[in-house]
Amino acid sequence: MKKLLVLLFIITLYPLSGYCQDVSYFEKIVNTTRDKSLKLAALDSLLIRTFSTNPEYFINYSLEYISLAQEIDSIEWAAKKAMNLQNPLTNYANDPLNAITIINSVLARKYKIKDSLLLGGLYIKRGKANTKVDLKKAIEDYNLALKNFSSIDSLNIADTYLFRGQANSQLGKFVLAGEDFTEAYTIYEAKKEYTYMVFAQEGVITMFSMNGFYEKAMKERNALIEKMKGLNLNSFLPNEYYNQALDYKKMNERDLEYKSLLLAEKLFDKKASDKSIFIGIHSRLIEYYCEHNQIIEAKKHLDLIENLDFDFSRNPSAMLNYLGGKAKYLQSTGKYDEALALAKEKLDVAKKLGMEDEIMGSYSFLSEIYFEVGDYKKSVEYNQASNAIKDSIYNRSTANALAYYQTLYETEKKEKELVEKTSNITLLEKDNESFKKAMLFGGIAILLGFGVILLYRNQRHLKSNKILQEKFSQELLVSQEGERRRISKDLHDGIGQQLLVIKNKLIASGDEDTKKMVDYTIEEIRTISRDLHPFQLQELGITKAIEYTINLIDENTTLFISAEIDNIDDIFSKEDEVNIYRIIQESLSNILKHAHAEAGKVSVKKFTNNILISIRDNGVGFDFTEKYQDVKSLGLKTLLERTKFLKGQMKVTSKKDTGTILEFQFPL
Repeated sequence: MKKLLVLLFIITLYPLSGYCQDVSYFEKIVNTTRDKSLKLAALDSLLIRTFSTNPEYFINYSLEYISLAQEIDSIEWAAKKAMNLQNPLTNYANDPLNAITIINSVLARKYKIKDSLLLGGLYIKRGKANTKVDLKKAIEDYNLALKNFSSIDSLNIADTYLFRGQANSQLGKFVLAGEDFTEAYTIYEAKKEYTYMVFAQEGVITMFSMNGFYEKAMKERNALIEKMKGLNLNSFLPNEYYNQALDYKKMNERDLEYKSLLLAEKLFDKKASDKSIFIGIHSRLIEYYCEHNQIIEAKKHLDLIENLDFDFSRNPSAMLNYLGGKAKYLQSTGKYDEALALAKEKLDVAKKLGMEDEIMGSYSFLSEIYFEVGDYKKSVEYNQASNAIKDSIYNRSTANALAYYQTLYETEKKEKELVEKTSNITLLEKDNESFKKAMLFGGIAILLGFGVILLYRNQRHLKSNKILQEKFSQELLVSQEGERRRISKDLHDGIGQQLLVIKNKLIASGDEDTKKMVDYTIEEIRTISRDLHPFQLQELGITKAIEYTINLIDENTTLFISAEIDNIDDIFSKEDEVNIYRIIQESLSNILKHAHAEAGKVSVKKFTNNILISIRDNGVGFDFTEKYQDVKSLGLKTLLERTKFLKGQMKVTSKKDTGTILEFQFPL
């Protein structure tokens, strides 16, 4: 114990007395002394001097310090340095596995750590490193941190909830994430740590925004803005209006985006607000003004950024915004070579940060510049790369939306079950008391009455659950169809038209090879556009659209398909026609993918009171119960949901090796 006190005194004394000494002075001590206590103190001084100036040196000195501290059995000091090392090792050196290994070496002797704050902190730091490796392990670490903190470590507990909420959000566990963010928010607010309270609420907003729930994000953000105003946290307001502008851009509400940027600019406090937000605001304004051919205004905002005293090397996100704004300005002023260089640099930064939206935007911007300089081949390549990421984001957002609504449904279902069980327990207790006091027949009457009430409530509960589930499913179908329509229109009106222009220029230049490649791309885009949204419904009507789809399959696949189609035009609403078309399209798609059939038949019959659609094949068939209960099989569930949407009935007749008949009946 005496040796440890002496060592602590030396470590405290050396930095204070020798802070102005050169780094080389302490390096000399480290390299020459045999006194381990003195060497540890010198390493500590080196860590102080390199922490914010030289991350590479800081990492090396930290590793040496931790090893030496463990050697002399100073585990708590090793733990503190391991915690400080995690962030630069994970983010600067991009080596989270090494950070985890070092923390594990300290935790191997955690029985020597008596400080709950230190022990819980080690698990938090390991969790932060694990977010780069395995989010589920990160959540396990945050759970261990919560177990090891004591009640007096309330702010650290709030931090843990905040980090666990972020991890749950990334895993798509939105309800759990929301609960964690709320816990963190409550603790921060109680402790009057308003800055961190804002971070917790922004976690909820970011979770909604990243997964396309823009209206929910806006609602939460507006509530946070009102809270900030009430607490005089005005320096945070520009950040919220700036983030709202980013959401408006994703929603293609460019005028609202511009208004939010102007509001963020107006409220920005040069003394208190974050300078990186200043760069983001003015970079987006540069892009907006360039898009509206207001070059003089754009130049004013570019000058504001370039005259700002700011170290971009320490803030990649700010660098990303600046590069985007300046590249857009250079493009608008015809300096394409300089614009290309900055756009490529922005792409590199976006890839290092792993920001998919910015990577997609960078690819799209590069495609635009290459198109303007006449390099159509590269323009197409970058455009395809942008679309690939866009499709990936869309697919993930759709899956996350389904997961969110499903989780929300399950949570509400469990809450209702819990309330019902509590009510039942209370009623049973009362019944028991009444049974002791009442006569036998009175008790029987009460039990019968209770049974009737329970049956009635159970029926209402089941009906409520069914309505709720159908509502979620139908809203999701409508949302998906709207998004398909939007993407299809963007492909057809935007990229398709650009490619036609490129094709015409290639015909004029005589570049046949590239023209063929563009022809192939145009046809592929048309196919994708047709699959996403059936424009033939608007052009031909539902009857011709169905016949067109059947002929397309008959001509382009090995499946022989016949049809008997009655005219059903102008019977259903446009929305219902889309669902009927999708039912037939998805049924035929299932035959092609799974049935291994040689022939099929589609029948659409119009009767006085209903429409009967029959789709059959001579394929391998399937077990309906087994297929429907398979959680990975969404085809049958989607068909059933569309049928319910149309207030119709669906019948499946199928056995293995005997073919399949799908029948749909819709009332008129």
